[in-house]
Amino acid sequence: MSAPSLTVHQTLSPLPHRQMVDLLQGEILLDVRSHTLWGGAVTAKMYLPRVRSQIWSQLTNYSRWVRFFPDIVKSEILEHASQTAEQTHRLYQAARKSFFLLSVDVEIFVRVSERFQEGIQFSLERGSFSDFAADLTLQDCGEGTILTYSVAATPLIPVPSPFIQEAIRADLPGNMKHMRQALCS
Repeated sequence: MSAPSLTVHQTLSPLPHRQMVDLLQGEILLDVRSHTLWGGAVTAKMYLPRVRSQIWSQLTNYSRWVRFFPDIVKSEILEHASQTAEQTHRLYQAARKSFFLLSVDVEIFVRVSERFQEGIQFSLERGSFSDFAADLTLQDCGEGTILTYSVAATPLIPVPSPFIQEAIRADLPGNMKHMRQALCS
């Protein structure tokens, strides 16, 4: 991927020059941290060579998320509820994850709040986690978009936080690249 110009829209929070160059060259930036004794949290950033309006409809087509993340085996909207300033939905997702020699099936029922072409918030209603929250935000960057995905979760199965953090570091960059490929193809 050739690096586009560094013209950044005002809504993009300042990143150090080296990180911006890395993003524009296709790197995935990760900030992995602990979240409870048994959970993990991460913020991942990636550059998409498309403007927000070109990717928004794909991101909010939640059944398509099985193409974005290989571990997700089912993703469907259970209920639509529209408000004036934002769209809200109830969403069901199921995933299968291999984790340190065992395979785990997880499912979540989440409330989804959309801010048109700006971001999506996911909040846990119930599922295989004691807590789960995620935010996906889009920010203009030259002729493309910076997608930031932040998630904090604690699974019901007790796995020490350092193991979860290591699994995130190993898996998430590849998953985000897979998502970029699906969004930009």
